[in-house]
Amino acid sequence: MSFWEMLGDMFTGLWEESGLAQGDWSNYVMIAVSLVLMYLAIVKKFEPLLLLPIAFGMFIINIPGASEVVWGKTDENGNLTDDRGLLGYLYYGVEYVIYPPLIFLGIGAMTDFGPLIANPKSMLIGAAAQLGVFLTFFGAVVLGFDAAAAASIGIIGGADGPTAIYLTQALASHTPEDLLSVIAIAAYSYMALIPIIQKPIMKLMTTKKERAIRMKQLRDVSKVERIIFPILVTLVVGILLPDAIPLLGMLMLGNLMRESGVVGRLSQQAQNGLMNTITIFLGVCVGCKAIGTTFLQLQTLYIIVLGLFAFCCGTIGGLGMAKIMCKVSGGKINPLIGSAGVSAVPMAARISEDVGRQSDPNNHLLMHAMGPNVAGVIGSAVAAGFLLACFGG
Repeated sequence: MSFWEMLGDMFTGLWEESGLAQGDWSNYVMIAVSLVLMYLAIVKKFEPLLLLPIAFGMFIINIPGASEVVWGKTDENGNLTDDRGLLGYLYYGVEYVIYPPLIFLGIGAMTDFGPLIANPKSMLIGAAAQLGVFLTFFGAVVLGFDAAAAASIGIIGGADGPTAIYLTQALASHTPEDLLSVIAIAAYSYMALIPIIQKPIMKLMTTKKERAIRMKQLRDVSKVERIIFPILVTLVVGILLPDAIPLLGMLMLGNLMRESGVVGRLSQQAQNGLMNTITIFLGVCVGCKAIGTTFLQLQTLYIIVLGLFAFCCGTIGGLGMAKIMCKVSGGKINPLIGSAGVSAVPMAARISEDVGRQSDPNNHLLMHAMGPNVAGVIGSAVAAGFLLACFGG
């Protein structure tokens, strides 16, 4: 072979291996979408801790030619083979639903359940806010999704990204398409947009007089109560709904470590090092499932619309229950705390505080709203366990 022929073969091989020869229009559309998500995370600060890793995972997987390097080789059905790339190996944590429970461990270690213990009626609001999950489930069935896929879409209404990822992946073998990336991106995007979504609904469903209601200060919660609570909740829910334990059990373990006061190092590790590491892995791996050829479909639009419907219905459910409780209590409960019944901690509680202070600058609802807010975390885990028990068999 002459020098020129060897040089020609070298450049031909280089061209064939480059992304320029392998990509199609869907890759570039998804790259553009990933850049928009990065903008929202960095500039607008919309849920940046997970939106940024998800967006970057989406970005690198759609660079033409990069898929087999960072993700790994796939079979004819699109499933990863044993010849995985770096992110393909990290994806084991999503594939075997390891990361979401570990995220819940960190959430439990960071969460103060005191407001819920002091006002256990808040659990009713957290339960009512799951309305969005079940209405969206039926809506997805009407649109033609099978029961398992509809359950995965419905859980977006729980306003809890790890729960949505957990249930979707746990039901993955029962769904015809890979819905994980669409559902995760929809869940975290709507969580970031909660201030925009919730405030108009809150003002529409409440009067100015209701928004100005001042609530009685919560009682102090003893250390014994704080320690008994995670143990008791785990036992009761575990007996009634064992499928909820992977999420709820880890949530309560994290909280028990926090409240016991005897494992400070473990609690701090769960809140910081472990939580941050798993967040990075989970976000990038989920983003890497958003490949243009599977993401850019009509069902993606359906899921995005259903996700918005779920968030709105969850807010309406929580507000509706809070209004009922306001009437029953003789006007002692501010209905605004009902919007915090969705699981987005502590953002949803802060929205209740903000809207309340617009009517009365000296009215502070944050701690009262934290009760329904943490009840929503428990409620979303229980809803996921219920749906998994129904459709995961």
